[in-house]
Amino acid sequence: MAKTRKYEAEDILVLEGLEPVRKRPGMYIGSTGTDGLHHLLVEIFDNARDEAMSGACDEIEVALLPGDLVRVADNGAGIPVSIHPKTKISALETVMTTLHAGGKFEGDGYTIAGGLHGVGASVVNALSEWLKVYVHRDGGEYFQEYARGKSQAAVKKIAASKLHGTIVIFKPDPAVFSDLSYNWERIVSHLRGQAYLVKGLRIRVIDARHYAGQLASEETFYLKNLGLELPAQTFYFEGGLLSYIRFHAQKEKPLHKNIFYIDKAVNGIQIEIAFQYLDDIVPRETSFANNTITPEGGMHLAGFRTALTRTLNDYARKNNLLKENDGNLTGDDVREGILAVVSVKLKNPQFEGQTKAKLGNVEVRGAVETVFGENLAAYLEENPEEARAIINKVILALTARKAAKAAKDSVLRKGALEGMTLPGKLADCQTRDPAEAELFIVEGDSAGGSSKQGRDRRTQAILPLKGKILNVEKTRLDKILAFKEIKSLVIALGTSISDTFSLEKLRYHKIIIATDADVDGAHIRTLLLTLFYRYFRALIDGGYLYIAQPPLYKIKKGKEVYYAYSDEEKIKVLKTIFGETNIQRYKGLGEMNPAELWETTMDPERRILKQVTIADAEEADKIFTILMGDEVEPRKIFIQTHAKLATLDV
Repeated sequence: MAKTRKYEAEDILVLEGLEPVRKRPGMYIGSTGTDGLHHLLVEIFDNARDEAMSGACDEIEVALLPGDLVRVADNGAGIPVSIHPKTKISALETVMTTLHAGGKFEGDGYTIAGGLHGVGASVVNALSEWLKVYVHRDGGEYFQEYARGKSQAAVKKIAASKLHGTIVIFKPDPAVFSDLSYNWERIVSHLRGQAYLVKGLRIRVIDARHYAGQLASEETFYLKNLGLELPAQTFYFEGGLLSYIRFHAQKEKPLHKNIFYIDKAVNGIQIEIAFQYLDDIVPRETSFANNTITPEGGMHLAGFRTALTRTLNDYARKNNLLKENDGNLTGDDVREGILAVVSVKLKNPQFEGQTKAKLGNVEVRGAVETVFGENLAAYLEENPEEARAIINKVILALTARKAAKAAKDSVLRKGALEGMTLPGKLADCQTRDPAEAELFIVEGDSAGGSSKQGRDRRTQAILPLKGKILNVEKTRLDKILAFKEIKSLVIALGTSISDTFSLEKLRYHKIIIATDADVDGAHIRTLLLTLFYRYFRALIDGGYLYIAQPPLYKIKKGKEVYYAYSDEEKIKVLKTIFGETNIQRYKGLGEMNPAELWETTMDPERRILKQVTIADAEEADKIFTILMGDEVEPRKIFIQTHAKLATLDV
């Protein structure tokens, strides 16, 4: 029987002010890693952007400053500084130090805003080592400073001013975040997307991290006024989502010229949708609610998908483009190769969590479904060439789906007939507990032989691959499963593939890609990563995929043996060794004997593994397409741009 324990009222922990945020930051910003760090910037930017959505602001400047600082300035109305009737302190201090305080709950402050909870600014304040706010309004410039969420003095007027707007400068707290490095490309990509979503808003992004001592950041409204040649990008789009689609399709092959576009309001919900089909098999759908990206979709995306499937089926049947025995187009058929963005704006969005990953308003689904369905039907009737190209595309997807299903069923059926026999080349492990089982995917029979002999047979399985696998980028599933090496991998993993994929059936919770440290090895690794990214994405998201980091050098002097995993590490080792030294450069795992391979690459106590993650799916998708797609020009530009960073293997 469980022991009883004393549990009284005094045992209840009561956190006051912003203490809950510092105690459990992950509840408010998702994590204290890179994503959470960037979320701070987004929260402050969103407040400025909401000013633009309300019509009070048309210019926002975001700057990264020396010392891990972030600065966001807008020419909006400025946060009110007068005394709040309930809190009896300045409205500015109330907003910055109180959870669930802001202009987005009641009254006429905001008709549409991205923030649901109104906690954005206060959360950033709580998780910053220090934060400063400058407000220009009512003829004056007002200032207040905070340390880890607590005000250091009352709001005070520091100068007269004819400007209007808010400047926020903050330093993320190193006691909360282990890494304070902001990713410039990630920020630029996000803010570019925001500029598409707010017509007429000018967003300027400045990287001033290397200009220490040259910035009077607290004495000027915008850094652009300093006259310095700062690295910067400016975004301004009148075309809205039309411009968004044109930008993201510029390196692709659109299948039709006229982009579908609507921007209409129904029942108080503003609906803006744009899409274009590309010569691709991967769908790219992005959704926003009140200009906040919703990576998990929600009711607006569900309404879009339902209307897209129904309307294209209706049009194909009406025009006798689908045969009786074809069946209906599925959601996957009509989404193949689509580049679409769905944006809705509404008064009271219901997001899941502060990170706003998913929109839950049920009424939005019906509104989007109706408005989009009606306008898509009209678009197809008025644009017969576009309609023909779209229908041809989705019927081809239907045909390929059937062929892929037959191929997949053949693979699975073959496995069942053989009693689920695993591939002959697989040297499986003894354990049947996936949590402790590891699968090493190695390059060639030589590496396969060494690793099979050097492994821990109880927990480590080895699957050698012969040569380079098929480039699965823009390759349909039936052709993929006809490739012997990929078929072996699918059966070995146990998860199946495509619509019958099941993560619960995964046989190994560590899948380790171990290729040679040369150009061919890098190519094979990229091909495998493309396969996992396209068809086993859940394995990456779940943290099951790793890349082995074998040593480049074995350095021996007498009986002493050292391994170096980079040229820099080799130099460090050599500096500690005096006299003549024997250096062996490993180009392949097959050059190691079983003992060396175990000691350096397979022993869990000593090996180095790099976990494969996807911090930004959109950016990763873009890179995979450039490197592995069939378009030569984007790849050529990428190679020319990054050529100086390459390490040649000659």
